[in-house]
Amino acid sequence: MTTFADLQLAEPLLRALTEEGYSEPTPIQAQSIPYLLAGRDLLGLAQTGTGKTAAFALPILQHLLTHRHAAPPKGARVLVLAPTRELASQIDESFKSYARHMKLTHAVIFGGVGQGRQVEAMRRGVDVLVAAPGRLLDLMGQGFIDLRDLEILVLDEADRMLDMGFVRDIKRIVASLPRDRQTLLFSATMPNSITELAGGLLRDPAKVEVTPPSSTVDRIRQVVMFVEPDQKKDALLLLLESPKVVRAVVFTLMKHEANKVSEFLNKNGITAEAIHGNKSQGARERAMSGFRSGAVKVLVATDIAARGIDVDDVSHVFNYDLPNIPESYVHRIGRTARAGRDGWAVSFCDPEQRAWLKDIERTIGKSVPVVRDHPYHSEAAEHSTQRPPVLGGGRGRGGGGQNRGGPSRNGGRNGGGGSGDRRPRGTRRVA
Repeated sequence: MTTFADLQLAEPLLRALTEEGYSEPTPIQAQSIPYLLAGRDLLGLAQTGTGKTAAFALPILQHLLTHRHAAPPKGARVLVLAPTRELASQIDESFKSYARHMKLTHAVIFGGVGQGRQVEAMRRGVDVLVAAPGRLLDLMGQGFIDLRDLEILVLDEADRMLDMGFVRDIKRIVASLPRDRQTLLFSATMPNSITELAGGLLRDPAKVEVTPPSSTVDRIRQVVMFVEPDQKKDALLLLLESPKVVRAVVFTLMKHEANKVSEFLNKNGITAEAIHGNKSQGARERAMSGFRSGAVKVLVATDIAARGIDVDDVSHVFNYDLPNIPESYVHRIGRTARAGRDGWAVSFCDPEQRAWLKDIERTIGKSVPVVRDHPYHSEAAEHSTQRPPVLGGGRGRGGGGQNRGGPSRNGGRNGGGGSGDRRPRGTRRVA
């Protein structure tokens, strides 16, 4: 059995890991860390919840320990790009935790908040900068950040960043970086766009793949319930009242629907908070804080938050609406069954979204078991042949090669779904 000591990590890191309760590395950590300590570029394919952050953070901190020098003013030695504010904040917190017994300067940058503190944090330079692409480019354009001396670049959740429209931002950022650097790219899926991006960024990379792309975690028990749209709220309430539901994430397709579901649950005695791109950063942080502490039982979220919710004891994920992009299903349900726990993923499927369920089942390579023994079962939904709803001003997904873009492809200019999001003309942002 491999241990963290076997990976030849420095004593300050091993001490921090012990204090964090880490006993042995996960597969992505055990396979990635030796390559990264050797200075190799790396392409890592693994689902969310498999320990990817530690897989790159620990060897990066080891590099900083063994190559001690200050970062240049306005610069950073390490840059980690992340698609959303929540994920950027969590990565920054992870670096802070793992580096508790070493000196580390770090900063996190994203949109939706004032830039003053971020500019001040970068004035003297930092060892580790975690950033969402939009705000980073803004501050680089204003002359507040200079990355010409960067040593290590990490792209985390790269497929999500491309889904959100950040590919041009990433290319502009990379163009300002030195060629002589170590580059790490982590992704849960491997579409052609990621293959092309990796080919342009990585030099002779090691490849680590711990689970097949788009597969779902084995410990998650998945079921689908066919329900009419006007009965989804009552069906959800019935399930949430079960004592087995300790902490749950509910995913909706639209922001306004997330608000309505949250309000409905609170009126019926279930503490809930909504989190989506229209919420201020302060509101999103308060919602996440309440969810982590247990004061909030249910977090109602759109897909923009799917990969930023990193809470170990989420017992259930409920897809109030199915996602129109099949890969998003994998990321959503990955919010449960984390840190070795079991979890449930319950999806509601109405007649319009039946085609999306078929797409999801093709993507994960198996059928989702159907639960019919409940008061809201809809035969019409189960046997529906309706075309899926049209989103984003184009053809809907499913039923013969329709546009994969959809609303989730519209990127956040200010770092993951905040104010000022970019999107193509004729589309509407729903996350």
